[in-house]
Amino acid sequence: MNSDRTDELKRLDFAHVWHPFTQHQEWFNNEPLFIERAEGCLLEDSETRQYIDAVGSLWVGVHGHRHPVVDAAVKAQLHRVAHSTFLGLSHPSAVELAHRLVECSPAKLQRVFYSDSGSTAVEIALKMAFQAQQQRGEIKRTRFAALSQAYHGDTVGSVSVGGIDLFHKVYRPLLFDALHLPCPDHYENEKEQSDAAIQILEEHGEELVALIVEPLVQGAAGMRMHSSAYLEPLIARARELGVLIIFDEVATGFGRTGSFFATDQIGVKPDFLCLGKGLTNGYLPLAVTMTTEEVFEAFLGSHDRTFFHGHTYTANPLGCAAALATLELFEKENTMVKVQELIGDMEAMLRPLKKRLDVQLVRQKGLMVGIDLCGTHGEALDPSQRTGHHVCMAARRHGVLLRPLGDTVVMMPPLCITQVQLRRVVDVLTQVLDDREGGVL
Repeated sequence: MNSDRTDELKRLDFAHVWHPFTQHQEWFNNEPLFIERAEGCLLEDSETRQYIDAVGSLWVGVHGHRHPVVDAAVKAQLHRVAHSTFLGLSHPSAVELAHRLVECSPAKLQRVFYSDSGSTAVEIALKMAFQAQQQRGEIKRTRFAALSQAYHGDTVGSVSVGGIDLFHKVYRPLLFDALHLPCPDHYENEKEQSDAAIQILEEHGEELVALIVEPLVQGAAGMRMHSSAYLEPLIARARELGVLIIFDEVATGFGRTGSFFATDQIGVKPDFLCLGKGLTNGYLPLAVTMTTEEVFEAFLGSHDRTFFHGHTYTANPLGCAAALATLELFEKENTMVKVQELIGDMEAMLRPLKKRLDVQLVRQKGLMVGIDLCGTHGEALDPSQRTGHHVCMAARRHGVLLRPLGDTVVMMPPLCITQVQLRRVVDVLTQVLDDREGGVL
């Protein structure tokens, strides 16, 4: 593609497109990237410049772009059927995918409900949990509990259980009132935080429908991390109080934390599991809400006990085919064995960053990394200066795509990233921080 065509795309983009999570006053002052091609962990723009995709195209890519197995699966499905409604009909790919997900999911999760995004997977879990409790006769249970700094998506229900003011405060008049529990930040004071959360649960237990958590890593909060030592007693007490448990693994699922699901590292299991992002390797929008047979049975009986939720593209056959191929590759390519090696490589590569004065903290769980920036002499940053944004834009000029969450720089590369590519990502970030220290940024 030539520069004239790129200029025309820019003109049309600026004239007509509204990008998500983007301040367009700023967007108009920058040169947009138009991604034309991709392969593996590399993206190529309209001017043929290449970039290492160090955030997995917003955390969806697990096996990399244009994987031949996933490509072939989608093409084969196209020769059969691209779409058929799932309301009152079924199709083989959806049935086979449900079976595969049940096989690899935590024990007792036997039912799979399809949707199109992480937000809707959470919305469905909230509605299912509420209706199940009501239909069991628990009519006083009308509230949900979530963790402080939670992010569960952008629909009204999922925003209601969110706790990030930057994203959520403007919508508060529209939302239902959720109970927010204290949560540790990078494993600090976990016992005290768990005890405090349990005390709040006990004060409100009779009115709670469910507790929703992002297990082990709160992604959009800036890669805030906690361990099973915080979650296990909290969840155990919630169960004793009759509260259902929802695990939102839209970000943490499919190998990101070092196990297939973060749930695998926790001694207690959920009643609902929300999955999305990496489910189709980023090929097509598909998400699922998994639940137990006990929850499913609460919906059996007369017509008014039906779960009245769905959408036109529920269980789209192309998405299901991509997801089946994605799951197949975990076994065929021994992905989780490679992930363990990459985790060690990443930890070693990041170690020098921990010693820098301008890095407050390096958080890592599996291949999920957040690097908290501070001033060049260790001082606190002024959020209005948007240092994280400027650091990531500078990295882009060096051929590495990172994404900021405030002044936390996030790395969440595809699980297929090579050691050489990973080394390049860390080297570029180091160079950018050096430039910033020298006043070049």
